[in-house]
Amino acid sequence: MKKGEATRREIIEKAAPIFNKKGFEGASLSDLMEATGLEKGGIYRHFESKEQLAEEVFDYAWNLAMERRMAGTEAIDNSVDRLKQILRNFREKREGLVAGGCPLLNTAVEADDGNPALRNKAKRAMTGLLARLESIVEDGKKRGEIKNGVDPEEIATLIVSTLEGSLMVNRLRERDAAMRVAVQHLEEYLEGMRGS
Repeated sequence: MKKGEATRREIIEKAAPIFNKKGFEGASLSDLMEATGLEKGGIYRHFESKEQLAEEVFDYAWNLAMERRMAGTEAIDNSVDRLKQILRNFREKREGLVAGGCPLLNTAVEADDGNPALRNKAKRAMTGLLARLESIVEDGKKRGEIKNGVDPEEIATLIVSTLEGSLMVNRLRERDAAMRVAVQHLEEYLEGMRGS
């Protein structure tokens, strides 16, 4: 990796917790300069604007989150068990994520009205996550692991809505109970979808 690419990557990694905790509007240039150890010109030598940096930070943070959520799932043959592993990963694999919570939830809420570019990033990320979950359900139906009447879109929406909602409740109540309850409920629900 060239020096410029390495510096760019380092800026993204150091700026990620700031954007993820404070949002685009709350992340000040002085915050970014302090975190990166660079002056304004040093940052803008690598990024055209704060918005471009925020977009690349989102991609970085979201890719990390997806790696953790999907870790080990490809080795699981059964679709229901693969979905259940995704639930457990969501609850347990928090190490190494960008500080500040789920970048998708944070970005979607903050950028909903104010930043179309970041809103589109979050929208594409959500679409990709839902499509991945739907694909697992569809595959399970084809292989007879999941009942025929199950709607892949509904299941994917239920999983994402429940997990992301539990994160919000956890953060506001400052304890982990909501996520534990949500994962347990979803695991039981998924068990009921198994084919014969």
